[in-house]
Amino acid sequence: MTKLNGIPEIKGAKLRFTVHVLRFTFFLLLLTACKTENPTWERIERDGVLRVGVDPTYPPFEIVDDSGLRGLDVDLAHALAADLGLAVEFVYFGYDGLYDALATGQVDVLISALVIVPGQMRDFAYSEPYFNAGEILIVPVDEMGIEGMVDLDGRILAVELGALGHVEANGWSRRLTNLTIQPHSSAAEAVTAVAQSQADAAIVDAISGRLALMEWPSLKRIPEPVTVEPFALVVRIDDERLLENLDASLENLNETGQLNAIIANWLN
Repeated sequence: MTKLNGIPEIKGAKLRFTVHVLRFTFFLLLLTACKTENPTWERIERDGVLRVGVDPTYPPFEIVDDSGLRGLDVDLAHALAADLGLAVEFVYFGYDGLYDALATGQVDVLISALVIVPGQMRDFAYSEPYFNAGEILIVPVDEMGIEGMVDLDGRILAVELGALGHVEANGWSRRLTNLTIQPHSSAAEAVTAVAQSQADAAIVDAISGRLALMEWPSLKRIPEPVTVEPFALVVRIDDERLLENLDASLENLNETGQLNAIIANWLN
């Protein structure tokens, strides 16, 4: 008889326990949803302003002078914001302070000639690359026999001493039987050596190389890059909606030719 009388009590206890479990589970789900929901994009849409962090000391990507802030990244930020229907607010930081400024919410995105760094991906997310700053080959404009490393055997290759191009050239010299490496104190001097017929080609970073070509119309760059050093936009890891919208705008700028026009304006 006691056991029978206890059955409802046991069932009731189980029911109460089940209700508590369901309530606790619902609370955890609600807490998780609140944690993962990030208000950054909603706030940007509401205010109509995209706050962009830059280090204004890296021409031609960003520089500030008597004319104000200008540069490739500045034009890119304005174009992205226009595509998103937003205004831009630039905030200046030193290079070493950019990621900290983003992490602490002082800006929404970094657009400052930043290379994709895998070690930063725990806390930050990168957009699709918008520029490759890797090494390129510079040759005379009438040179038709050099398209890559294999064509440099028996040739003189100018490099910037100690730069990544020099490292790459040293690797090539171990694979080619007769490559002469000609070191110079700067990328500009390496390119000048080609212009003055002291070397057959130069390997320099894309920024230095493309700027040098503006001074030497007798030279050209080989279209295929030697190495890849991608520049990208940076946002906080939780700002997925913002990153999706920035990537979509980058794609629009690329498809319409605006991105290439911005790059060409500063580097062609």
